[in-house]
Amino acid sequence: MPDPAAPADMIARLRLIRSENIGPITYFQLLARFGSAQAAIDAIPDLAARGGGRAPRLAARSQIEREIEGVERLGARYLFLGSPPYPPLLAELETAPPALIVSGHLSLLDKPAVAMVGARNASAAACRFARQLAQGLGAAGTVVVSGLARGIDTAAHDGSLETGTVAVIAGGIDVHYPPENEERQRAIAERGLLIAEQPPGTEPRARHFPYRNRIIAGLVHGVVVVEAAPRSGSLITARCAAESGREVMAVPGSPLDPRAQGCNQLIRDGATLVQTAEDVLEAIAPGQIRPFRQPDRPYAAPDLAADAEERHRLVVADLLNTTPVAIDEVIRQASLPAPVVQTVLLELELAGRLERHAGGKVSLAA
Repeated sequence: MPDPAAPADMIARLRLIRSENIGPITYFQLLARFGSAQAAIDAIPDLAARGGGRAPRLAARSQIEREIEGVERLGARYLFLGSPPYPPLLAELETAPPALIVSGHLSLLDKPAVAMVGARNASAAACRFARQLAQGLGAAGTVVVSGLARGIDTAAHDGSLETGTVAVIAGGIDVHYPPENEERQRAIAERGLLIAEQPPGTEPRARHFPYRNRIIAGLVHGVVVVEAAPRSGSLITARCAAESGREVMAVPGSPLDPRAQGCNQLIRDGATLVQTAEDVLEAIAPGQIRPFRQPDRPYAAPDLAADAEERHRLVVADLLNTTPVAIDEVIRQASLPAPVVQTVLLELELAGRLERHAGGKVSLAA
C-alpha cells in the first residue's frame, strides 16, 4: 500500500474514510482490492451500481483539506493504520479505525495499558476506589485508558494523570464533553494523550459512543469495570474487550445497589474479580493474557463473468433480511467462495443496502 504520509494519498485516504457508507471493514477491502485510496474512490460509483443503489456521497477534497488544516491548527496529528506509531494492539481489531487524531504524548502507546470504565452516576465510594486503583496501576508503570465521561472515567483519569493516562473521546478532539471536563481534557492533551476518531468540530452523538468504546477496549490488555448498571455503555466496552481477546475484570458491589448489578453479572459470566491494583496486574501478566485474534486483512476480488456476478449477487441478497446474520453463515448457505460473497456484500454496502453489525454480522438496511 502507498505510504500514508504522502500528502496526496493522505487526502485520498481521509476522503475514503469520511465518505458515506464506508466503515473500517469496507475501507480495508477497498484498499486491498484496488491498491490505493484514489483508485478505490474512482471505482465506487461502478461498485454501488452493481449493488443496486446510488453511489455514496464522497467527501470532497476541499472538505478534507480544511480538516487537515484544523488538525494542524490544534497542534494535533493523524495516526494511520499500517504506519507507526499507530497502536499495535488496536491494529489487531477487524474494525480498527483507519485513522486517529491524537494530541499529547505518543510514548504512552508503548506502555502496558488497562482500561477503566464504569457508571456516569457512580457512587462516591466507587469513584474513590477507581481513583485509588488508577494510582496503584500508574505506580506500577501501567497506563490507564478511559473515555473522559462523568463518574468512574473522570476518577480514573484523575488518579493516573501524573503517571500516564489516555482519554478516548466520542466527538472531535476540540470538542469538550461533558462541558465540566474541559480543563481536564486540556490537561490530558498536555500531560497524557487524547484520542479522537471523529474529525474536529464533531459534536458527540449517541452512535459515536459505541465506536469510542471499541477503541478503548482495543488499546489495552484488559478492561476493569468498576460500577455499571446491567444495560450500561460500560458493558459494551467489556463485550468489545471479550470479543477481542482482552482480559475482562470487574469490581464486585452490593447486590442492593443497581449500579453494581452489571459488575456482579460480569463476574458470574466469568470476568476476573479484582479488588486491588495487584489483582489487575496479575490478570494481565504476559502468561495470563489470551492470544489476540488476528483479523484477515487480505482481500482478493474474484474474476467472474458478468452473468455469473449477477447470479451470485441474487443468491447472496436473497439470504439477507433485516435480521443480522453472521457472514460465515451467509457464505455457508450461499455455497459460494468467500471472496465472491465478500464482493457482493461490499457492493450492497456501498449502495446503501447493507448494514454491518458487531460480531461479523450483516443485515439488509432497514
